[in-house]
Amino acid sequence: MITMSPEKTRTAATLDRLDVSAVEPGPEWLYASRWAAFERFRQLGLPDTHHEDWRFTNIAPIKQTAFTLSSPAPNLTRSVIEPLLIPGLDCCRLVFVNGRYQPSLSDTAGLPPGMGLWSLHEAFTTKRSLLEEHLGKLTNTDKHPFAALNTALFRDGAVIFVPRGAAVSRPIHLLHIAAPGDEPPLISPRHLIVTEADTTLSVIEDYATLGDGVYLTNALTEIVVGPNAQVTHYLLERESPRAFNVTTLHVHQGRDSRFASHSAQFGGSIVRNNVSPVHAGEGGHSLLNGLYVLRDDQLVDNHMRVDHATPHCDSRQFYKGIMTQRSHGVFRGRIIVRQDAQKTDAKQNNQNLLLSEEAGANADPQLEIYADDVKCTHGATVGQIDEDQVFYLRSRGIPHETARAMIVYAFASENLERMPLQPVRQLVQRLLLDRLPHGKLLEQTL
Repeated sequence: MITMSPEKTRTAATLDRLDVSAVEPGPEWLYASRWAAFERFRQLGLPDTHHEDWRFTNIAPIKQTAFTLSSPAPNLTRSVIEPLLIPGLDCCRLVFVNGRYQPSLSDTAGLPPGMGLWSLHEAFTTKRSLLEEHLGKLTNTDKHPFAALNTALFRDGAVIFVPRGAAVSRPIHLLHIAAPGDEPPLISPRHLIVTEADTTLSVIEDYATLGDGVYLTNALTEIVVGPNAQVTHYLLERESPRAFNVTTLHVHQGRDSRFASHSAQFGGSIVRNNVSPVHAGEGGHSLLNGLYVLRDDQLVDNHMRVDHATPHCDSRQFYKGIMTQRSHGVFRGRIIVRQDAQKTDAKQNNQNLLLSEEAGANADPQLEIYADDVKCTHGATVGQIDEDQVFYLRSRGIPHETARAMIVYAFASENLERMPLQPVRQLVQRLLLDRLPHGKLLEQTL
């Protein structure tokens, strides 16, 4: 236990003036990094719209909320969490409630020989060498305050290790359930995933809520993709409409590796999704595929940064947003091609569909290229439903509202089809139809 301030287990009026009396720091070898991250967070403070990377995302409501750092996990039963499970998904599952691992609700049976799946709290003592080698190595806390905040305060999470040559047939479901009480909790999950050469793994990082309370989830995941390994990562964000969520994903790709990120965002009041793969070995491929469907006053910001550091790699980014009422979607994608990264092939595309006059979207695709033998393209669109398409469907006897729902669903379907895991794809489809105006009419025709 380390003392960081004279206050008791509660933040000050805002996270910018964080005061923490007692953080469970884990083993002694983490002390220095926790202290350094805490001090860096204090120096940086939380960003505002004057920061270039946050100029479309006003997080004033987060700054104005006083969060508590000690929110005990309630005793939940399997019947309570059953509605939050993914129907038809055969998986290994780790369940976290208010950021704390719940072994009684989890299922880790049936792992391949040599594969490891632990809570971070357990791995502190049993897998020290693995954590010392990889934990925090992909994360830059110098410029990113939420990453620094997580590094200072994380308590638990998942550690996944896949040994050379192992093909993990069952996906790993990391189910995070927030059960906020009277005081809004700050929840800081931390995940580490390490796959060695010639491996296959699918992981679902899933955020859900019991009730409709206010809280902040500030999660950070690091993934090491070994040579010729294939990792598929899903992010499901289906939280309370009053929740705040910041997720950060750092990926290091080895030679001839393949990495895919599929994100689906439906809940939350203010949501920020950071995805940063680095092509550190030749012949790598990355796919960033995302869908965000917003309503009311929701604000969702997807921030992509793909770093091509070696030659002969390719990347694809496909993000689509659907906004209605007063919601606002933000996409900021950046492709970096280093001087030595010749023969890079990178494409980026963001499309946004506005279903009301008050909805809005900002798209900011970027290319930063220092090599001369590359193929890189980017594009973005913001628009409304094409009334000519509506007229075409109505001329074939389809009711007006059903026609509009069909057009919106068709807009999103391409991103859905890229998700290879059928139970996840079907869940996202259901969440999409639940959100669409008159989606129930369309569901009857599918």
